[in-house]
Amino acid sequence: MQEYIDFFQAHPILVCVWVMLFIALIVASVRVMLSKFTVISQQEAVQLINKQNAMVFDVRSQDAFKKGHVVNAIQVSLSDIKNQQTTQLSKYKVRPVITVCDLGQQSEQAADLLTKQGFEQVFNLKGGMNEWNAQNLPVTTK
Repeated sequence: MQEYIDFFQAHPILVCVWVMLFIALIVASVRVMLSKFTVISQQEAVQLINKQNAMVFDVRSQDAFKKGHVVNAIQVSLSDIKNQQTTQLSKYKVRPVITVCDLGQQSEQAADLLTKQGFEQVFNLKGGMNEWNAQNLPVTTK
């Protein structure tokens, strides 16, 4: 036990970093367990789109959307979702909805907001469009 105390005293910064990483891991795990949306892979997204007619909400910028997006996706800004200016999207509340961004972080915020606004089946695409493109899945510029 004395060895641990000596180590803690000799390396306080290292110990603090490890404690912060451990706390961050716990917070992230609890956050995932408590979220009301599901993070899905690209294959699961394709199945939802093809079999359950899922809608894709792309929260990237208009320029990024024009460069390439999932077929039949709707571009909606994260600020519009935050300000609840999504009346045109309310017709999709009972359908499965997949949120997409570049890496999956902004779309996670969008998915959380959509579930709070009453959308019943919300999914977030893991890895976003970067992973979608890396797997050579279809995109369109129309």
